[in-house]
Formats: sequence, C-alpha cells, structure tokens
Amino acid sequence: MTHITTRDDVELYVKDWGAGRPVIMLHGWPLSSDTFDDLGLAIANAGMRAIAYDRRGFGRSAQPWGGYDYNTLSDDLAAVVEATGATDATLIGFSMGGGEVARSMSRHAGRGVRSAVLLGSVVPFMLQTDDNPNGVPQATFDDMARQMREDRAAFFGSFFDQFYGVGYITQPVSDEVVEWSRQVAMQASLKATLACAQAFASTDFRPDLKAFGVPTLIIHGTSDQTVPIDATGRAAAAAIPAASLVEYEGAPHGLLASHKRQVEQDVLRFLMA
Repeated sequence: MTHITTRDDVELYVKDWGAGRPVIMLHGWPLSSDTFDDLGLAIANAGMRAIAYDRRGFGRSAQPWGGYDYNTLSDDLAAVVEATGATDATLIGFSMGGGEVARSMSRHAGRGVRSAVLLGSVVPFMLQTDDNPNGVPQATFDDMARQMREDRAAFFGSFFDQFYGVGYITQPVSDEVVEWSRQVAMQASLKATLACAQAFASTDFRPDLKAFGVPTLIIHGTSDQTVPIDATGRAAAAAIPAASLVEYEGAPHGLLASHKRQVEQDVLRFLMA
C-alpha cells in the first residue's frame, strides 16, 4: 500500500515499514514524511511497524483546495489508522504534526492509541494572546505569510537556517540537509503551505490536552526559535497529566536531523518501556 483515500476522496501517500506494534508518525510544516526516515528505520529495525504519511497538500499526497484545518487533518489520520489497521498505536507528531495528535485525542477520543510522542510540537498554543503571553506575536505570522506570497523560494532560503539552528558559528546539520529541506518544502502547494501555517499558528489546543489519557513523551530543544519551548513543550508538559518532558539543551527546531541519534534513543526507550 502506497496510497490511501480519505473520507473526502483525497489521496494520501503512506509509508508502511516493518511489522509489529504500529507507530504512526506525523510530519512537520512544510516538509513530508521523508523527515521521519531515520527514526522510522530505527523503529522498524527494533521490531515495530513504522507508518508515516505525507499530509494533504504536501509531498506526494494530493493537493486539494481545502481541508487544512485540524479537524479535517485529524480525520485524515483516522483514515490512515483505519486503512492500515494500526490499532494499539503510538502517535508521534513533529512540529505541526503534534496538533494532529492532540486533535485526534479529543475528536476521535484517542481510540486505538496507547501512547504519544510530541517532538518540537506546536501544542498547546503558538499564538501570543493575553492569556498566552509566551506565544509568538500575530505580526510574525503575518510577515511569514506576506513573504511566502511574494517569493516562497526566497522565504525558505532563510527559514531553514533558523529551523536547523544554522548560524555564523553553529552548523548542527550539513548544507545538503538544509537544501534538501528547501526542495521538499517547494513540492507542497502554495495553498496548503499558507493554510497550514495559519492553522498551526492560530489553533488553540489547550482544550484538547485533557483528552490525553495515555503516557506521553515530550521532546523539545531549548534553543528552538521556530516553536519556542515556553509556549509549547513546557506548557504541554505542565498540562498533560501523564507527560514527561525531555529538554535538549541548545537544540534547534529541526532536531530530527540535528539530534537524530538522541531522538532515536529516547523514542525507542519510551516505546519499549
């Protein structure tokens, strides 16, 4: 199986590696399921089943006009679960993908989910408001959208340096990883890229957190400038009763690449506990 069809007839590209207890991985914005290849290989080699798919509008999945709200995206996840028969699964959400995990736990009552992992996740709320002072100002998201509309390729030219923590002195990943990420990002539709950015920026997942009734591992970099840890990882850990937080000192947002061996070790330890 390389594709499944959602309830609104959108084709999603799915990778299904290995056999055993299923682990479903949801990628971040604006990338694809390929960002989970290293972790997926480690999970499959450890005797489990690694499932990852391209979100609608991204990678090799179809690019419909609509459906980029988190209710629909969590329904897409439910369609993947049903089509693959992945019961008793662990859900792993990176960045934007953490929102699908959270909304699935509430909208679909966490059916068939035994545990969850949030990696550099946008949960519980990215936007700065009076009751979320550590969030990101609306003006920042507005400027991102403006730049993408004007010249998306140029925007990604600088975005991924911050994503991976690349600077004058720091180089956590190779130049090739950064360039590859830019290429993958440009495969997505502009509509999906803008709509999903609006969704992860403005969706408040705080009401969803009470639905987390399963063990939850949260991993977040302390130097994440894309999804700041105070508004997300630390806040999620404080609100999810069965959560444990592992902070990677000095790690950027793109820790699936910058800290991939550490992520593999921590996730596998959690899965096998």
